[in-house]
Amino acid sequence: MAIIKTETKQKSIVNPVSLTGVGLHTGKEVVLTFIPAAVNKGFLFKRVDLEGEPTIEADANYVTNTQRGTMLEKNGVVIQTCEHVLAALIGLDIDNVIIELNGSEPPIMDGSSKYFVESLESAGIQEQDEFREEFVVKEVLSYTDEETGSEIILMPADKYQITTMVDFGTKVLGTQNATLNDLKDFKSEISNSRTFSFLHELEMLLEHGLIKGGDLNNAIVYVDKKLSKETMNKLKVAFGKEEISVKPNGILDNLTLHHPNEAARHKLLDVIGDLSLVGTRLRGKVIANKPGHFVNTQFAKKISKIIKNERRNNVPEIDLNSKPLMDVNQIMAMLPHRPPFLFLDKVYELSDSHVVGMKNVTMNETFFIGHFPGAPVMPGVIIVEAMAQTGGILVLSTVPDPENYLTFFMKIDKVKFKQKVSPGDTLIFKCSLITPIRRGICHMQGYAYANGVLCAEAELMAQISKVK
Repeated sequence: MAIIKTETKQKSIVNPVSLTGVGLHTGKEVVLTFIPAAVNKGFLFKRVDLEGEPTIEADANYVTNTQRGTMLEKNGVVIQTCEHVLAALIGLDIDNVIIELNGSEPPIMDGSSKYFVESLESAGIQEQDEFREEFVVKEVLSYTDEETGSEIILMPADKYQITTMVDFGTKVLGTQNATLNDLKDFKSEISNSRTFSFLHELEMLLEHGLIKGGDLNNAIVYVDKKLSKETMNKLKVAFGKEEISVKPNGILDNLTLHHPNEAARHKLLDVIGDLSLVGTRLRGKVIANKPGHFVNTQFAKKISKIIKNERRNNVPEIDLNSKPLMDVNQIMAMLPHRPPFLFLDKVYELSDSHVVGMKNVTMNETFFIGHFPGAPVMPGVIIVEAMAQTGGILVLSTVPDPENYLTFFMKIDKVKFKQKVSPGDTLIFKCSLITPIRRGICHMQGYAYANGVLCAEAELMAQISKVK
C-alpha cells in the first residue's frame, strides 16, 4: 500500500450553485448549495439552518446509521442520505466543495445523481494549485457481512474501477451486474440511475412514516408481491395519484427504466458515494457483491484506518547522499540553537506546509553520558525537541529575517513513542501544518522515523517572536 502525490491537480467548482427539492425521508423542502472550497478541504457539509452553522466532514468515521441511506453525525448534528451528492462529486472528478444545506437531508430529486451532476457542471469546474493524493492498492482488501452475505473487495488496478453484482432472490429483479471502468463515463452511464425499493419495503416505510418525500418519479418500485386493493389505495394517497398500476416488467407505472440493469447501476452509484467517505482517492478495482450502505461504509472505515496508519508510517523518501536543501551552517543561520542543543543536521524538503529534516545520532551526543550509559537510548524529550527544531525551520521560513526571531513552544500534545533510538541511528523528521500559520503561530503534526520505522509522533504548537 502507498499514498502517493499524483501529477493530477485537485479540482473545485468556479461559482456557487443551488438547487431545491424535497428530502426523501423528511418530506421537507430543502435548498442545497455547492460552494467552492480551498485545496485539501475535501467535501464538507454545512448546516446553515442551525445556530453557528456547524459543519460535518464527509468522513466514514461519522457514519452512525445506514438503514435507509448513509447518515453522518457529528456533535449531534446530522446529515441524512448523503451518498448521491458525494457520488456526483467523485463522478465529476471534483476534490474540494462545501455543501450547504438548510435541512438535514439533501433533496432526493429523481433518486439519482443526475441533477447534482448538471448543477455542478453549470457551476464550472477548475483546477487548483495543489496535486491530488491517491491511495494505491497493492494487495487485496476485503470486508464481508456474514449476516447478509454481502462482500466488497478492493484489488490492485491502474485506475479507479467499480463492479457491482446484485441478486435479491426475486423474479422481478433477478441477478444484475454493472461495471464502471473509467470515472469519465460516470455522467453518461451511471449518474441517472435511480434508487429503488421493493413493494414490501415500501409498505413498511409508509406505515412508519419514513418516506414522506417519495413519489413515483424518484424511486423505482419493484412489485415483488401481489398488489392488494388496500395497498393500492395506500399508494394512491401516499403518491397523490388517482390511478396506479403495474407495468409488464414488474415496476409501478409512471416510470420508464433508463437501463435494463438500472438497479445494479444505482448500487454502483451508492458504492462510489459511500467509498468517497474514505477521504482519499483510491487507485484500485472495487468488486461489490450484494452491496449495501452498511457493508460499503464499514469497508470505507477499514480503508480509512489503513490509510491513517500508512500516513503515520509513510517514511519520507529522500536520498541521504544527495545535496541537501540546507546544511548545518544554513540551519544555524536560521535557527537560534547551537551545539550541543542543535539536533538537526540537514533539511531536504521545505514547502509552505511541510518540512523534512535529518539527524545522525552518534555516540558523541552529550545526553548519552548520563542517559542509560550502559545501554544508551536517546531521550524522548530530545526527539520531540529535534522535531520542534525541524518545525522551526518551517515557521521561520515565512519571515524575511529569521535571524531576528526566536521560536517558543506553546503546546505539545498527543506524544507517542514507538521505538527506541540508539547511537548509529539516522533520524528523519517530517513536520506538516495542521492549520495555516497565523500571527506567527504554527500548529503542526510531527513524525520522527529511525531506520525507516516510525519511532515518535506529536502535535506541536510554537510561536515565533521578534527579538531584534
